Amino acid sequence: MRQPGKNINIKANNITVSYNDEGPDNAPVIIFIHGFPLNKSMWENQEKALKDNYRVITYDIRGHGNSELGAIDFSIDLFVKDLLCFMDALKIEKTIICGLSMGGYIALNAIENHPERFSALILSDTNCTADTYAGKEKRMNAIKSIKENGVEELANYLIPNLFAAESFNRDLKEIQDVREMIVKTSTQSLYNSLHALAERKETCGKLSEIKVPVLIIVGTEDVITPLDAARFMQSKIKGSLLRIIEHAGHLSNLENPYEFNSQLKKFVKSLK
Repeated sequence: MRQPGKNINIKANNITVSYNDEGPDNAPVIIFIHGFPLNKSMWENQEKALKDNYRVITYDIRGHGNSELGAIDFSIDLFVKDLLCFMDALKIEKTIICGLSMGGYIALNAIENHPERFSALILSDTNCTADTYAGKEKRMNAIKSIKENGVEELANYLIPNLFAAESFNRDLKEIQDVREMIVKTSTQSLYNSLHALAERKETCGKLSEIKVPVLIIVGTEDVITPLDAARFMQSKIKGSLLRIIEHAGHLSNLENPYEFNSQLKKFVKSLK
C-alpha cells in the first residue's frame, strides 16, 4: 500500500532508500533523479509545481542524502538496478523519468536497457559521453583533494562550475543549499560516486533506439554539460525536444525554476 509523504524509507536492492512521494494516487508517475553530489531536496520546486496533477517521486541515490551507502562499489549499472528495485518496491511498473547530470546518466542507461519500464524521458544538463582520460584524471584528483583537504575543498571547487555567474550576483539562497548538500555527503560516497562517474560507459550509440517522448533541457551557461552536448543528443533522438533555460548554468532547475517548471509542465501535459 502506498505511503505518501516526505523522507519515507523503503528497502530496495538491499539498502534503505529515502524518498518523497506526493500527489494523487492514480495520477501519472514522475521520478526525479538528482545530480552529484546532491540529494532529493534539489527537486523541491518541481515537487510543488507538479504534485497537484502528478504523482511526484524524488529519491536519494545510494550514499547520498538519507539513503544507505551499502557495501558494494558504485557504478551507473548499480544505480540503475537500485532504481528498478525501488520502482518494484513501490509497485510502479512504468514511469516518466527525469534525471539531471549524474541523474541523467542513470536515466539514459535505464531507458536504453529497460525501455519497457519508462513512458517518457527528461534529460536535464547531462550528456551521453563517457569521461575522457583528462576527465577521469580530474575525478581521481578530486578524490585525492578530499582526502587531503576535506569536503569543503570539493564544494569550493564545484560551486563556481555548477551555477551561472549571474546566479552569484543574485545571491541565490540555492547556492548555500547546494553547498550544504555537498558537505553533508559522506566522504566514502564521494569517493565511490567519483569512481562510478569516471568508469561510466557512453550511451550515445543507442540514442537513436529511444522510442519514448524525450525532452532535453540545458542552462545557457552550463559549462559542465554545455549546449553542444544537449544539441548532439537532440539530433540523435528522433522527435526529441530541446529547451534552453536562460539565466542558468548546470543546475537549471534551481537557478530558473519558473522557466524550468514551465517547460516541464508543457512536456508532461503533452503526453496525455
